[in-house]
Amino acid sequence: MKYNDVNKRHDFVFLFDVTDGNPNGDPDAGNLPRIDPETMQGLVSDVCIKRKVRNWVSMTSEQKIYVEEQGILYNKQQKAFEALEIDEDNNDRESIEKARQWMCKNYYDVRMFGAVMSTSKFNSGQVRGPMQVTFSRSVDPVVPMDLSITRVAVTKPEDARQQTSEEEGESSDKVTEMGRKSIIPYGLYIGHGFFNPFFAEDTGVEQKDLELFWEAIEKMWDIDRSASKGFMACRGLYVFSHDKKTGNAPAHKLVDLINVSKKDNVQAPRSFNDYEVEVEESKIPEGVELNILGG
Repeated sequence: MKYNDVNKRHDFVFLFDVTDGNPNGDPDAGNLPRIDPETMQGLVSDVCIKRKVRNWVSMTSEQKIYVEEQGILYNKQQKAFEALEIDEDNNDRESIEKARQWMCKNYYDVRMFGAVMSTSKFNSGQVRGPMQVTFSRSVDPVVPMDLSITRVAVTKPEDARQQTSEEEGESSDKVTEMGRKSIIPYGLYIGHGFFNPFFAEDTGVEQKDLELFWEAIEKMWDIDRSASKGFMACRGLYVFSHDKKTGNAPAHKLVDLINVSKKDNVQAPRSFNDYEVEVEESKIPEGVELNILGG
C-alpha cells in the first residue's frame, strides 16, 4: 500500500470526538478542557496525541519507547554510551552522532517523532522526526463544564472526626468529600499530520513503523479509556500519499478537501451523526492518492 511507503510524503487528516469528557486538560486552567478563548473551539495538543500513540505502541508491540511514563531520559541516553562503549566525558561530534543513531535505532518515538537528547552529559544530539502532528481543533465551539461531585469516603482519619452541626445543635460525622470534574458535553475534533520521507531516511524509519502509527491513530482510543476522558473515538483517518518524494501538491490544499460541517437542523451537536463529512475526491491532484483508513 502506498500509504505505508516510507519513501513517499504523506499528509493526513484525522477526526475524533469526545462525549461527556475532557479530551485534554489544561494544567494552567485548573485542568479545564483546552479552548481557544476567542472562538471557544476546543483544542487538543500534539503532545496529547503522541502520548496516546506511544502508549499504543508500548502495549501492542515490542518496540521500545524513549519518552515513557515515569521514565528517566538520562538513564536511556546513558545506555547508548554504554552500548557503544563511549566514555561519558567524550562529547566529540563523532561520538554524539553514534549515540544519536543508536537512539533512533532502539526507540520508536525517537525515530518517528524526534527528540532533544543534548541536555545531559550523555549527549546524544537532536533528532527531527519525520512524523509531525498539529494541535487538533473542534469543528464548533465547545462548552467547558466544571461539575461538582461527591465521594462517600474521606481521605484522612482526622477528616472523620466529630463535627458539630450548627443547624441541629448536635455532632455528626463527616462522611463525604466534594470534588470537581471538568467535561465538555460533545466535541468533534480535526487534527492534521505530515510524514517527511527525507527525515525518515535519516532516522531509519521502516514500513512496519509507519504501519504501526496508522494502526495507533485508529485504535489507540480504546486502550486509553478513563472516567475523566468520557467516550472518545476515531471518526476518520484520511491519508494523502504523493508519488514524488517532495510531494505533488501543497499540504494545505489537500487537507482542505476534507470538509466537516454541522447538519442544517442541528443547534447543539451531541453526536457524530450531527455532522456531515464531505471528501472532494474529484479535486485530488494528479500524483496524489487518497486512502481512507479509519472511521
